[in-house]
Amino acid sequence: MRGLLLAAVMLGTVSAAHAADMPDLPILRGGFTDGLSKSSVNWDGFYVGGQWGFVTSEIDFSRAPKSMTDFMLRDSVLQAPVGGWSLLPKNHVQTTGFGAFVGRNWQFYDAVMGVEANYSYMNNLGSSASDSMGRIIPGETAPTGTYTYDTTLGGGASLQLKDYATFRGRVGWSGGDFMPYAFGGLAIGRAEVSRNATVSWQKWWDYDQTVAGVTTHQHVTVGPPVSLSQTEARTNSFIYGWTAGLGIEYMLWDCLFLRGEWEHVGFSNAKNISVSLNNFRVGAGYKF
Repeated sequence: MRGLLLAAVMLGTVSAAHAADMPDLPILRGGFTDGLSKSSVNWDGFYVGGQWGFVTSEIDFSRAPKSMTDFMLRDSVLQAPVGGWSLLPKNHVQTTGFGAFVGRNWQFYDAVMGVEANYSYMNNLGSSASDSMGRIIPGETAPTGTYTYDTTLGGGASLQLKDYATFRGRVGWSGGDFMPYAFGGLAIGRAEVSRNATVSWQKWWDYDQTVAGVTTHQHVTVGPPVSLSQTEARTNSFIYGWTAGLGIEYMLWDCLFLRGEWEHVGFSNAKNISVSLNNFRVGAGYKF
């Protein structure tokens, strides 16, 4: 009996010593964190920053004179055909710009969502175009023969985008020090816009005349030449649109981060002139 008791005491001593030598596993001391996040950077909070960008833009002047010619030629046989002419070209413009941004992030494990206001000032982002064209437009049916209009349309337009701001929501994914993100939202720009149009025509009467059995074609003017002009200009024209893009941020230190992004902006028409741009930017920010 004493032998069995001695064996039990020795076995308990060995088991206690073995337990003391086991590693201190996190699961034994409540070491697991909430969720499965491996992110070592806290992106949550307010932030501000500055940026510099290279901008490529397309300014479409092709329909700039339309509403002006529609008004000048309203209720006439010339309104529809002249209004359909694409008088002016599309111009491609490249420039640089700079600006600032402010926003707020909310982080849920590795997912980051936020809102941001972004402002960009453009360095001479503008273009202009002018041209003229003429065509013969069929007119009304005359008592004998037909009427035609020898019509000429001339005009010009210019637009300079001074600056713009975007208000956007974004969603990102924290990969440690890096955070790629996508965004989308609304845009508002301030532009200087001008345009002019001149439409002129001469009405002709074409008919066949037979005299002494000989038929000749007659091409006779009807009334004097007519010319109409209109000019419009606005120094601060607000244009509205949308924005979307992609970017990536790198947390350089605890609160200082670097940013690179591509932003596309499409604006509504200003005086029948459409504007769209791509802004490739780099920036730096501070997170509070």
